[in-house]
Amino acid sequence: MDKFEISAQQAYDMLQSNPRAILIDIRSTMEFLFVGHPVGAVHIPWIDEPDWDINPHFVAEVRKLLLGGAVCEEGDNCAAVILICRSGKRSKQAGQCLLEAGLTNVYHVDEGFEGELDNKHQRSSSGGWRFHGLPWEQC
Repeated sequence: MDKFEISAQQAYDMLQSNPRAILIDIRSTMEFLFVGHPVGAVHIPWIDEPDWDINPHFVAEVRKLLLGGAVCEEGDNCAAVILICRSGKRSKQAGQCLLEAGLTNVYHVDEGFEGELDNKHQRSSSGGWRFHGLPWEQC
């Protein structure tokens, strides 16, 4: 487990106890809208349709959300940035990118929103934000 991986419950608890913490859903627009998303999550896609390329403005958009291009040094009281995707793979990549860009208080939800596929090739049956009964909504 990477030091910036947290469980869905840990992410929820952090959001409840720290009003500065931000949850960013990095899934595609279609996933965010039609599969559902955590209540209060901000949508900044890491990879999106139609080209499915990595968003070249991802770091800038996260910094803009943090008000003013935040670059945090070790020991600074930086707002926590929590990333979530479908199963934790894209959020891990995006989190590494933010860390490399100088943000230090970055986390990603290890099981994502829907978790891994089960033996019936279905999600949300053994892990993820939804599986754990945390607040979510759907358009």
